[in-house]
Amino acid sequence: METEEELKGYRWETEYEKTWEAIREDEHGLLTSSLEEIVHKSRRKRLLEKKNLKLGMMRHLYVIIDMSEAMSEPDLKPTRYLCTLKLLENFISEYFDQNPISQIGIIITKNKRAEKITELAGNPKQHISTLQSYAKNSCSGEPSLQNALELASQTLRFMPTHTSREILVIFGSLTTCDPGDIYETIDTLVSQNIRCSVIGLAAELVVCRKITKTTHGTYNVVIDDTHFKELLNEQVSPPPATSSTESSLIRMGFPYHQSKSEGKPSMCMCHLDSKISHEGFGTEGYYCPQCNGKYCELPVECKACGLTLVSAPHLARSFHHLFPLDCFNEVLVSSLTAEADKYCYSCLTNFQEQTVYQCGTCLKYFCLECDLFIHDSLHTCPGCSSSRKT
Repeated sequence: METEEELKGYRWETEYEKTWEAIREDEHGLLTSSLEEIVHKSRRKRLLEKKNLKLGMMRHLYVIIDMSEAMSEPDLKPTRYLCTLKLLENFISEYFDQNPISQIGIIITKNKRAEKITELAGNPKQHISTLQSYAKNSCSGEPSLQNALELASQTLRFMPTHTSREILVIFGSLTTCDPGDIYETIDTLVSQNIRCSVIGLAAELVVCRKITKTTHGTYNVVIDDTHFKELLNEQVSPPPATSSTESSLIRMGFPYHQSKSEGKPSMCMCHLDSKISHEGFGTEGYYCPQCNGKYCELPVECKACGLTLVSAPHLARSFHHLFPLDCFNEVLVSSLTAEADKYCYSCLTNFQEQTVYQCGTCLKYFCLECDLFIHDSLHTCPGCSSSRKT
């Protein structure tokens, strides 16, 4: 039995050794920095888990959004639904920044039905504008997880085997109204090599855990909007390439960009169905080298000849997924002897942490923030780049 003195610092409501009042009194406002350090450490742990793994360059991802009545709850401000749309706008921009030759589609589910609001496409502005237009729509009824998964799999099963097939479900309801056996749908996802991940906004559900475990996806329940954003950012990096992922040659075109002063005005292929008559009409655009079809932005798949149109920077930003940067080695600051080694090589700040990170090639030292930035965004070591002979 524990004495009263031993139990004084514990409460059953929390998992901390001290009460929240004691933490605020002892730490004097340093709680926020400690939580940020925990988040950084978790991101560092994910980098180590992906060490020496080859990631896919081309992804096809369907985002399923729950629009049931449960999404109108105000526990995420202003509501679960509006918070989801706002965070998804940032997610889509970041997704295409890190995966420029990949595609996204959006599906909503409410009133026991599923509806596809955007097809698989590589234009982030199209998806973001669609999400913004749906912000005025009301949430109603119950979701149908089975209908949404089957609607996504009907398109994903025809995607080539050298790409990844993924589904991300944002689910706020505690129930799902399905017309049949959802476990048969799960078996179908496995047979079609579709990876399904779920972000729960309410509580953990057995069916969602079953889906993610069977399809080798991830399942998390959000704590607040900051945690929600962090979980979405985890989906930006592509999953590891599986043994069933085939290697194949892909035909790609590098279109010629025509300025406003060149050529004659014409209608671009991506705005043929636009309700605004003058939108997409002009001389400026990217012209397909195979069929001469005009497009406003890249990357895109030509509607006329099916050729994938990209630019050289798009391929360069995707290439790092094939050969990811190795994780840096952890080194104690106390073991550093040289005065120059006590500063971060990237940001030139004095090390404040007890642990720093050393590149195994150039042997330069970096702080935790720079280590995460290098592996998440830069994808190249500044020390190695600056020391290369030209």
